[in-house]
Amino acid sequence: MNLHNLFYITTIVYFFTAIFYFINLISQGNKFIKFARIVVLLGFLLHTVGLVLWTIKAQHAPFSNMYESSVFFSWAIVLVYLILSYTYKWDILGTFVIPLAFLAIGSASVLPDDYKAIQPLVPALRSSWLEIHVISCMLGYAAFAVSFIAGILFLLKEKRTGKNLDKLPSQEALDTINYKSVTLGFILLTGGIITGAIWANFAWGTYWSWDPKETWSLITWLVYAIYLHARLMRGWQGRKIAWISIVGFLAVLFTYWGVNFLLSGLHSYAQ
Repeated sequence: MNLHNLFYITTIVYFFTAIFYFINLISQGNKFIKFARIVVLLGFLLHTVGLVLWTIKAQHAPFSNMYESSVFFSWAIVLVYLILSYTYKWDILGTFVIPLAFLAIGSASVLPDDYKAIQPLVPALRSSWLEIHVISCMLGYAAFAVSFIAGILFLLKEKRTGKNLDKLPSQEALDTINYKSVTLGFILLTGGIITGAIWANFAWGTYWSWDPKETWSLITWLVYAIYLHARLMRGWQGRKIAWISIVGFLAVLFTYWGVNFLLSGLHSYAQ
């Protein structure tokens, strides 16, 4: 099977997963949640198989261009969601998290064909640090995506009430989800920045060059450092923390997508 087609099928499966979660949200009871669980697991299985086959065919991990990394980012979002939902029974969050995974892999499908072609790694990327650095960053971004959703839902529940919103975790639970997700993401992003610096020294002879991607990664790290400082040292909770997590994820989006296409640098595609 053409691997692009496999990822297209995965995109469609995530679309229907999002529909099942949404139907479950607006209907009485939770009778559709089982269907949503089955479909999301099916999509994740297809996604995983596709990434493994892509890695085998390309002879390198799927991190060398925007298409590959977007597909992997989508996979990472679903992975973090599944871990949290099965650990803390937060299945209903899939109503809002799975659409993000769908948008991530869907955005990959609309990229120009040049981005989708399997190409050999350039010399600078031929390092074991590639896998360590990118996996750490992507899983960190995925955790921040969950915190972003938790922040949005916290603010939504603060403003509105209703039968549908009652199915969502309480504001206290959403605040906890936000904090746990940011803590996980911060640890992973810190690891990604450190391994990226080590890799940069091997590839370019310097640990830090203030490349736009490096700069915006640092900005993102500082936003979440402020979040943790405010939470742990100042005792902030609730609305203030929710807003910081939202701002942080906007920084993540610019670091990941905006820098790649708008700013010229070692990590970007802009000219």
